[in-house]
Amino acid sequence: MPRNIVRPATSRGSLIRRTAVTLAAVVAAVTSVISAVPATGADNPYERGPAPTQASIAASRGTFATAEVTVPRGGGLGGGKIYYPTDTSKGTFGAIAIVPGYTATWAAEGAWMGPWLASFGFVVIGIDTINRNDGDTARGTQLLTALDYLTQRSSVRTRVDARRLAVMGHSMGGGGAISAALRRPSLSAAIGLAPFSPSQRPTTMKVPTMLMAGQRDGTVPPSSVSSMYNSIPATTEKAYLELTGAGHGFPTSANSVMMRKVIPWIKIFVDRDSRYTQFLCPSLKDWTGITSYRGTCPFI
Repeated sequence: MPRNIVRPATSRGSLIRRTAVTLAAVVAAVTSVISAVPATGADNPYERGPAPTQASIAASRGTFATAEVTVPRGGGLGGGKIYYPTDTSKGTFGAIAIVPGYTATWAAEGAWMGPWLASFGFVVIGIDTINRNDGDTARGTQLLTALDYLTQRSSVRTRVDARRLAVMGHSMGGGGAISAALRRPSLSAAIGLAPFSPSQRPTTMKVPTMLMAGQRDGTVPPSSVSSMYNSIPATTEKAYLELTGAGHGFPTSANSVMMRKVIPWIKIFVDRDSRYTQFLCPSLKDWTGITSYRGTCPFI
């Protein structure tokens, strides 16, 4: 008659140990897969401010109180202002340097943007050029100088994350922003507002770039801005907007239509905040004041 086979205790122990090892390997593999999944917005350490709404991005002020300091003339800059959130509990902030158009001053053209953008959780440096007649390349150089000053020598340098920087400019300053981004591909974002065609076409652009045109701009017509957009490689994130009825000076006074698109762009690429993609992808959430829009969705 067959006998019941009883496995030695040592065999059962070996089986248990082998099972434990196998389970440990499975757990490690699952953990590895989970850790490889990109962090969600809730895990993003660069988020600043509450979850956005259409109303919140259309407001002229965000949730941060702001202050400002003067930038002295010299050191490669014509002077300017720095605007920054006063809250020090959130860590550092991304930053953006802005330069005005040909012959313009920061006070006359761009000062309205400083507190507006800073209140949404950015450090902003708006500059005057060394010479009001400076071309796009010189303005691009001064934008980069402004970022270096902001992150290395300014009184608010400890508030800035030097890894998350952007540039923006109007007209000749827009050409300057393109020039700066071409020369410093580590920038997080660039924005050209009715940008003058830069000396170097952006065919090698690597920085995520937004271009805005005014529908009635006779100085830099939409066709010129659209051509610039088309010359940016398809592999680079980009967007093009045409503002309804706008002339060349649309960035020179408080402009909610413009800022409702600028703020999401900076939030997406400087703060890596996916909460803002809803306003630009897969299409615009709000077409108020916009005639035409193109973009390389999804941005994140």
